[in-house]
Amino acid sequence: MFASTGRELLNICEKHRISISEYAVRFEELETGRSRKEIVNKMKKNLEVMQEAAEYGLHNEIKSVSGLIGGDAVKIYNYLKEGKSLTGDTMVKAMARAISCSEVNASMGRIVASPTAGSCGILPSVIITAGEKLNKTSEEMVQALFAASAIGMIIAHNATLSGAEGGCQAECGSAAAMGAGAVVEMMGGTPEMSLHAGAIVIKNILGLVCDPIAGLVEVPCAKRNASGAVSALTTADLVMSGVKSKIPFDDTVWAMYKVGKSMPCELRETAMGGLAITATGLKLKEEILGK
Repeated sequence: MFASTGRELLNICEKHRISISEYAVRFEELETGRSRKEIVNKMKKNLEVMQEAAEYGLHNEIKSVSGLIGGDAVKIYNYLKEGKSLTGDTMVKAMARAISCSEVNASMGRIVASPTAGSCGILPSVIITAGEKLNKTSEEMVQALFAASAIGMIIAHNATLSGAEGGCQAECGSAAAMGAGAVVEMMGGTPEMSLHAGAIVIKNILGLVCDPIAGLVEVPCAKRNASGAVSALTTADLVMSGVKSKIPFDDTVWAMYKVGKSMPCELRETAMGGLAITATGLKLKEEILGK
């Protein structure tokens, strides 16, 4: 029953005539021995924590422990209420929620690290915002999280979800791919379409380095969460319009892993390269260490 690749996942879904989310639930039943009710309830709790983290920063000016980030989710949400957005309510809400989760994380609040703490804002903002736009119930959003988890498992099995191993492409890239695939299922797309969405997201984020200022998961991480959420939602629309990825999902995952392994250690969460060693990045590091 375990699908080690996207191709195997599609074969299983086709054979049993099930969705990706249903595959994930059945796999979890076999893997853990727990009942469907237990498994669904556990995922429902994850969704509730995600909702709390995605909403809290919209109404409260959160400050990170270091002071590097904070208060941006409130700014974005207030901007949304002014009705002056260029990209529309859905996209602005997604960005605000993604940054809210990042701010909650950086202030030592409770988040769901899905797939990682550094990318914790992408999946919640995407699922919650798409669910809201599509008038989905909490049960349907829980199913979307299962779909996302199946895609994440394949990425983890064949590549990596770790910024220290594969750069930010492995963290924010994987999160956005998981979110895009899940939203396609929410919109009525097929399992094949969900993997097209995941593939397109990964193609568009290949090579993204992990270069946190002062080694903290704050800058540029929070804004990359907002960008990842936008990528996931726009890609879902691309795929639902009929656009396909010329490069299959499995190939993009393989490429992401190879690109990550090719990156020097300075660009993999060590804070020894990229933005972390710019003049401003080093100055911010000194200010933080001097506190």
